[in-house]
Amino acid sequence: MKEMKLVKAWKNNLRGWKILWKLNPYLFIAFTVDALLGALLPYTTIWISAQIISELAGSRNTQILFKWVMVEIIAGLLLGILKYAATRWNQYESKITYNTALLSEPFINKFYTMDFADIDKQYVHDLYARIEQNANFSEWGLQLCVMIYELFSKSVFEIVGGAALSVNLFLLKVPKDSPAAILNNPIFIFILFAGMILMALAGGKCELKSKQYWIDYTEKATYGNRYYSFYGFQMRDRKRAVDVRMYDQHRNVSGIYMRKENVFGANSEIAKASVGLKGIWAGLSEATSMIPTGAVYLYVCLKSWGGAFGVGQVTQYIGAFTYLFTGIKDCMSSINMMAGNSEFLETVYELLDLPNNMYQGSLTTEKRSDNKYEVEFRNVSFKYPGSEEYALKNVNLKFRVGEKLAVVGMNGSGKTTFIKLLCRLYDPTEGEILLNGINIRKYRYDEYINIFSVVFQDFKLLAFPLGQNVAGSINYDEAKVLKCLKEAGFDNLDEKMKKGLETYLYKDIDKEGVEISGGEAQKIAIARALYKDAPFIILDEPTAALDPIAEAEIYEKFNEMVDDRTAVYISHRLSSCKFCDEIAVFHDGRVVQKGTHFDLLQDSKGKYYELWNAQAQYYNDEKAV
Repeated sequence: MKEMKLVKAWKNNLRGWKILWKLNPYLFIAFTVDALLGALLPYTTIWISAQIISELAGSRNTQILFKWVMVEIIAGLLLGILKYAATRWNQYESKITYNTALLSEPFINKFYTMDFADIDKQYVHDLYARIEQNANFSEWGLQLCVMIYELFSKSVFEIVGGAALSVNLFLLKVPKDSPAAILNNPIFIFILFAGMILMALAGGKCELKSKQYWIDYTEKATYGNRYYSFYGFQMRDRKRAVDVRMYDQHRNVSGIYMRKENVFGANSEIAKASVGLKGIWAGLSEATSMIPTGAVYLYVCLKSWGGAFGVGQVTQYIGAFTYLFTGIKDCMSSINMMAGNSEFLETVYELLDLPNNMYQGSLTTEKRSDNKYEVEFRNVSFKYPGSEEYALKNVNLKFRVGEKLAVVGMNGSGKTTFIKLLCRLYDPTEGEILLNGINIRKYRYDEYINIFSVVFQDFKLLAFPLGQNVAGSINYDEAKVLKCLKEAGFDNLDEKMKKGLETYLYKDIDKEGVEISGGEAQKIAIARALYKDAPFIILDEPTAALDPIAEAEIYEKFNEMVDDRTAVYISHRLSSCKFCDEIAVFHDGRVVQKGTHFDLLQDSKGKYYELWNAQAQYYNDEKAV
């Protein structure tokens, strides 16, 4: 069973190396070169020093001594420079890997290609949270794979170098007439090696016992990290600053909650274990290295005393054998780290191996210059995963191409679900959605979603330059970006955006970045949707953060903005629906009414009439209605 666990741990770690190699192969090359030079440098010094000491203990030839001293100086200088360069390269590649989003790339790519319905599951969110917490707590997972490789490669070179410089120790014989001649018996070589390996195994076992406390503490540490991240960072969150100050929340946070939990404090369980059994196991791990060192000193000195070799070789063999043991111990440590990290890697692979359940389709979406696309919902019903309640029930709706459809209804009536199904973020539980008469499941997913431009309620802008935010790309058509911004009502570039389209939004990346209001952000998001120039434009509460004047301007320009495209417009403000060609009224997941604003108001018993009159007090034209 233990062997099976080690084989599994090796396979898990090997897969981690393959993933990391694809992300940054230079990291492994830098580690290997650094480890090689790191092993070569001390062994070179040991070997040359042994030659110098042998000459000093022998004939003391000045020319030979000078030669060896110069060799040591030049070799040490060259290897030292190379080692420094390799270490700097190692550090550079490590910074690239750790201090950027590189280690997140496998997860980013996974989320981007997963079925959105799976991404939306709480289980997937919890799984990724565990991966992040494990990495933050003790670098478990892919991060530790990098450290394991570094330690493992270093140990291999230490073992090879130590063995190469130690081989003569066992080949050179003590003269038969020497009292130490008994050391020529192979049994002593076996005892020395067996003892060294046993001590390395014992040291590794003690180290694993010590680290097991950290492994067992992971769940509690995960809670602690989550706890301190929330209560610690919320005090520095500008969005919370007003509430924190007005309601004196810092006293509760720092005075009660932050001190209440003792996950990492001096009296925590892990702290007590560190001065108890955990500390004892760690101490025993270090102590085991002293026994082989003492045995090597004794064996080498006795063979030298017996006449097997001179005093210069004593330095060489003791140094080489010590490094050999260090290499074996490092190798055992890397194996133990593999075993300990294996279960955390399985959590990583559990996420990365989640299947993509969404049917991808193969048909190419027709690219029409006239934008003549027609979408039909045919008996569409939908339940969210894990729910028994229908979010939509038996929806039948056909878009009239090139016209404007308003979707209205109370909160929870199914409006946003309708949009998610239209964009194929989810597939219907029942029924089908057709594009030009063909089930949208049959189209290539990536091509299908490209016919939609959407401004969601919870849209996000990045801390990138304004132009890149609108275009969604580093390279963009400046004139087109400016046109889209103007159409969306964001035309105050000269006043606020001192660097024009190159002005960074927010201060996360650029300290000269501009903080924008919610209304300004919404206009930029609308401009982004216009820039994509897709046949369908979907606006989910696009004016929620705008003042009445700005809202009126958006409505006035709406027809001009969407041009000949089909527009789907979700709104709570019914006054904004009057310009639409058709209004679909959602209630309890069903389409209960369809028609124009004027027609729907004629039905005094209808839901639209009820909603309109509930909001009429806010409309300037209520008397006209």
